[in-house]
Amino acid sequence: MTADTKNIVILGGSYAGLSAAHYFLKHVHPSLPDSGEQYHVYLVDPSTHFYHRVAAPRASVSFDLMPITKTFHDIAKNFEQYDAGNFTFVQGKATLLDTTRRTVTIQYSGMKKSKQTELPYHSLILATGTRAHSLILSLQGGGHEEVIEAQTKLHNELTHAKSIVVAGGGPSGVELSGEIGEILNGATCRFKKKPAVPKRRVILLCGSEKLLPVLRPALAKQAEVYLARIGVTVKYNSRVESTEKLGNGHTKLSLDNGESLVCDLYLPATGVTPATGYIPYELLDDRGYVKTNPETLRVDQAGARVYAIGDVGDYSRGGIMDIYDAIPVLMTNIQRDLLVAHKDDDAISPGGDRKYKKNNSETQLVPIGRSKGVGAFNGSRLPTLMVYMIKGRDYLSGAAVEIVTGSKWNKQV
Repeated sequence: MTADTKNIVILGGSYAGLSAAHYFLKHVHPSLPDSGEQYHVYLVDPSTHFYHRVAAPRASVSFDLMPITKTFHDIAKNFEQYDAGNFTFVQGKATLLDTTRRTVTIQYSGMKKSKQTELPYHSLILATGTRAHSLILSLQGGGHEEVIEAQTKLHNELTHAKSIVVAGGGPSGVELSGEIGEILNGATCRFKKKPAVPKRRVILLCGSEKLLPVLRPALAKQAEVYLARIGVTVKYNSRVESTEKLGNGHTKLSLDNGESLVCDLYLPATGVTPATGYIPYELLDDRGYVKTNPETLRVDQAGARVYAIGDVGDYSRGGIMDIYDAIPVLMTNIQRDLLVAHKDDDAISPGGDRKYKKNNSETQLVPIGRSKGVGAFNGSRLPTLMVYMIKGRDYLSGAAVEIVTGSKWNKQV
């Protein structure tokens, strides 16, 4: 690197971060002026491999049904297509963002000795996303090997567990309990409401009166019907307040309604938390998400050329479709900002920003087992066969390949 190098730092190697890096290198970088300055992209993530966490519910019950090769993809290998002088993958974790000095402190991963460095940025994209409460459902700030180990352990536990409780009435809880119910109790039978005698007892705890908050009540009720057919019982208005490991290997769950449950295996799937521990509190909302301009995707309080993309931003409703909509907006605005800064580093782009518009329509696809599912797209209910064809067949494994290889963004949008 030379003294004239300007660092484009992207924090996060999941759907949003990978998309931003590929799009920038394919379309934005070639458009920037070449006058002795060099723009270099740094993509930072603690894991060497991208985790296709959409497929976590099926991978968590069987690697035969969802092979590791479909859920984990080598990040650095998929960026070898670009000039090494323009891109560097850093295996590390952001520990401190200093917007005054415009640096990010990086704690390197995969080393015997602790090592940190300060990485200065000319432009910064925050894309660290969110984390589930269970290691089987998302990376927790470490390597992908931790997830594989946790899922392998769960596979073994499922062979012996007679009673399983999954907590969480959202998509993760419904999908996970559906995969568990089918692999333990057999495939869905359309002529029976539920198995006469389920082989295993599977309970799904829902904290409210309805499953799947994004979807209409009729679809939520249909999801319960499909779950019942594979031996999954839904228990509503039930949240876990505390857990206790018993001497016989069982787990006791104390619920907020005063009841208690004892089970062989307990799996929390109760939402996510933003991965923003490195970000100054004044840049975060009261839930811990990055305060983001909902139209431009800039983090206005962080200074020039700082952006947030994906689940980490408070503008987002979450999900891959949201990222697909946001990436072209972000990349157009960062391109404009960099062209202006080329003349005056402190200048702000005058008007003409590309605007992001949040899609609040009823859109969600939730597979239940390996043949059923419920869902809607832009307010229209989808038949179960279509949910299976789009998502349930392989949990969008093809979309994961497009993201990690960058082929999703071969054309400028």
